[in-house]
Amino acid sequence: MNDDLPALAARIDRTNELLTRMLAEVAKTPSTHAIFVDAGYLYAAAGRLVAGTEDRRAFDLDAEGLIEALIDRARSIFADSRLLRVYWYDGARRRIHTAEQQSIAELPDVKVRLGNLNANNQQKGVDSLIRTDLESLARHRAISDAALLGGDEDLVSAVEAAQGYGARVHLWGIEAPDGRNQAEPLLWEVDSQRTLDLDFFKPYVSRRTAVYEATGASRPSREAVRFVGAQIAAKWLAARGRETLAELLPGHPYLPGSVDQDLLVEAEGILQYSLRGQADLRRSLRDGFWEHVRTQC
Repeated sequence: MNDDLPALAARIDRTNELLTRMLAEVAKTPSTHAIFVDAGYLYAAAGRLVAGTEDRRAFDLDAEGLIEALIDRARSIFADSRLLRVYWYDGARRRIHTAEQQSIAELPDVKVRLGNLNANNQQKGVDSLIRTDLESLARHRAISDAALLGGDEDLVSAVEAAQGYGARVHLWGIEAPDGRNQAEPLLWEVDSQRTLDLDFFKPYVSRRTAVYEATGASRPSREAVRFVGAQIAAKWLAARGRETLAELLPGHPYLPGSVDQDLLVEAEGILQYSLRGQADLRRSLRDGFWEHVRTQC
């Protein structure tokens, strides 16, 4: 028996050494987060909050600007983590992308996942898609944290599935003008809760009006908008100094929410044309801004 003790001690030492090495590797692995957006909840809650209606036809949503704002918010919350991607869940007839959904799908770091729409324009199958993705990513250790923008009680099973594999799920909600727009069982299950308020959504949601059309301004070309973006970047750098480049460059191709909003408002003033809900023009505006900024490096 005593002869076995040295061998046993050696095996224990080897096991401890392996565990130590494994824990060291885990410690070096960067945390990863993903953002999961239930677009049905987003349109309904943000539309009601900003435009006073849940009818998508009555307002424009600058999805590209909003997604960048969500990424920016996640970056500030998960400071030592990298973004995997944004998952955007919506419904469509026969799961065929609309033009708006297609433009969202073309954005960098965004994956659009479509459920179906029934005869009453109600989403079907979206909750199961969210559960599948959350569970799969958590099971394969692809994410450590999930920011979930939604409110349906059916998402509880998705939260539980991800948590079962060790991921933390953080519920993001949209301020409700009255009452609550998220199910209580969902609030009970998540690891943390945050509410995005009116000021967060106001830059990205606007009631459809003919304000700019009344001026007689026609839709500008992408090149014209790109040029305006470069103009604004030159003015911005002249006013704030080249040292501010260090704050912008690490976030490329995204802009901080405050800078992006200032860019949008100033460009609309120059063009006398609304860029809300026009993803291609918004992209050209940012491209022009970045092109000028990067020439100054």
